[in-house]
Formats: sequence, structure tokens, C-alpha cells
Amino acid sequence: MDKRTRVLSALNKKPVDHPPVGFWYHFAGEQAQGEGCVQAHLDYYRDTDLDFVKIMCDGYFNYPIPAEIKNAEDWWNLKPLGKDHPFIQEQVWRAKRIVEEVGKECCVFYNVFAPFSSIRFGYPEDKVMEHIRENKLAVMHALDVIAQDNALLCQLLIEEAGCDGVYYCVQGGEKDRFTMEEYKEMIAPSDLYVLEHANRFSENNIMHCCGWAGAQNNVELWKDYPVKCINWAVFVEKLPLEEGRIFFGNKAVLGGFETLHLDPECKTYQGILYTGTKEEVQEYTRELIKNYGKLGLMLGGDCTIASHIDHERIRWVIEAARQV
Repeated sequence: MDKRTRVLSALNKKPVDHPPVGFWYHFAGEQAQGEGCVQAHLDYYRDTDLDFVKIMCDGYFNYPIPAEIKNAEDWWNLKPLGKDHPFIQEQVWRAKRIVEEVGKECCVFYNVFAPFSSIRFGYPEDKVMEHIRENKLAVMHALDVIAQDNALLCQLLIEEAGCDGVYYCVQGGEKDRFTMEEYKEMIAPSDLYVLEHANRFSENNIMHCCGWAGAQNNVELWKDYPVKCINWAVFVEKLPLEEGRIFFGNKAVLGGFETLHLDPECKTYQGILYTGTKEEVQEYTRELIKNYGKLGLMLGGDCTIASHIDHERIRWVIEAARQV
């Protein structure tokens, strides 16, 4: 079975020879932009022989929000960037270059953030939270505007760049940030606008329920989002793959390995992928597959892995998965 068939079969819960494997990490410096970023992704893919490529949006976390936003009501003035803005065009170019190189042999997905993440990256987070308390309708308008751009980005990534789908990251569901009702009223509409638009152009989109802060989310906020595959922070949420399969409505799942950092400087990591011997990593991989089964399972991390990880450790997982 070739890589493309394997991944598409896993996403659609069809039989596979073995579960596909995919891990990813952030690139920095010259590897975060332009041709350097393209080559970094290709080198990593070829060195590890992963089953699919997930392109990082490094360099484009910060949505370009106008600097004149000073008060909550100023968000009413936000307008979409549009198709021709470099923020969109440069990401589509990046994805297209990578798809041209490897798209025939493996599936390619591109990281797209939900609007609430985009607004927090592009403007001080504490001010966003302050403004949403002062004038929630103005901030909701801004989220709607950003959703239009993020939805357009999804469309172009799939239609023009040739990506097989997007890896859609939802955040902001920490239990101490919003109540369930607040999130559903103020944040969920923009989440769903982007995701539902992406679903028009590909049926094979993956959703990442991000546990970046190390704080538990109200993951039930996202359990019914219309997506083909779910990736969540198994160890942060204390929701194992087997339980999560049921919780998320028997969708395909991606994950199983603890990969989040433990400190603000991203220097300390835990989890068997970082600390285990080859024998321990491979036994853990086999047990994951044995306990879950091959159907609808894609192996990967809770989130990004450490960029300094020895690629050999990734190859250990791939080798074990391909022997099951």
C-alpha cells in the first residue's frame, strides 16, 4: 500500500496495512521563510520517511492586524486582507512548492489556525481578553473578518496549492478562560465558519485541539465539530486514544505520543518519544496499535515535537508501525 492510499484510508476508516505515522516541528531562522522553509520540510520528510507531511505556518502566526486598534470599539474597523495579501499568497506559495515535490507520493496538510488564535497572535492577548469583556460584539466582528481570510486561505491551499486538506488548530478552550456558554457564543461561530468552508474543498481535514498551555481544555466544546480526524493532547486532557475515539463520535484519530514541552523556554520535554530506548519506543508503538487497532488510527504527537529531536527516534516509531 502506498503512502497516499494508506493515509486516505486511515482518515476514512478503511483497512490499512499499518497505521500511518506523522510528526512535525517548528522551523526557525532561515528555515521559517521562503525557499529555506520549503527545503527544511522536504529534508525532514525525506530523512524520516514519514507517511505524510504537515506543513507548519511558521512566520505567519501573527495575523497582520492594523496598529490603530487601541480600544475595543476599534475592532469594528477591521476588514479582510483578501486573496492578494502576502499573508495569504506567501503561505499558498510555500504549500504549492512542497506539494509539487512530494504530493504524488504522500498526502500534504497545512496548518491553519482558528480565528481566535490568529487574533491573539496578531495583537496582545491580554488586550484581546480585555476588549472581548468590554465590547464582545466588536471583537466578534473581528473574528468574523479573520475567519473570512482563514477560510479563503484553506480554500486556496487546497484548490491552488494542491494540499489534501488542512490541519485546523482550535485553541482558547482552557477551563479558566471562558465558560462553555461564552465560548459557544463568542468563539465557536468563527471556528466553524473556517472549518465548514474548508470542508467544501476537501473532506479530509484534521482538527487539532491544542493543549499548548498545558492546561486542560473543555474538549467537549469541539467534540461535534465537522471534521474527518481529531488530534488532541492525550496526556494533558487525560483522554486516552481509546476513550477519545468514543468521545469524539468514532472519528479517525491522530496521536498517542506525549510531545508537549514543560517549561516556557521549550527546553524540557517528557514522554517516551524523548526519553525511551529504541526497544521501549517500539514496544510502546506496538502496544498503541494493539490496544487501539489499525482502523482509523494515525500515529503522531499531542502537538509539535522538539525541533532538536534526533530523527532516529521518529524512524523507530515508523519502523515499529510498519512491522505490525
